[in-house]
Amino acid sequence: MCLGIPGQVIQIDENPLGMTMGKVDFAGVVKEVCLAYVPEVKVGDYVIVHVGFAISKVDEQEAQETLRFLREIGEMEELERSSAGQEQANQ
Repeated sequence: MCLGIPGQVIQIDENPLGMTMGKVDFAGVVKEVCLAYVPEVKVGDYVIVHVGFAISKVDEQEAQETLRFLREIGEMEELERSSAGQEQANQ
């Protein structure tokens, strides 16, 4: 099963090909995400991200409730472990 994870947009840029990209904070884990499917999004907004693509905009309350639920079932731990492993590989 695949899950979309909520995160807060903290930066928006265009890549050299003109695609809208951004940095999204997932409860302390920051990842680069394609924002092309949510052109209305602004810094500070929350989005649902699936496999590196923001697929919808959500309100903060819904994002926080979803993050709390994911922590309860252990999914956020997997995201945090994968991010920590990636950071170690980059050093």
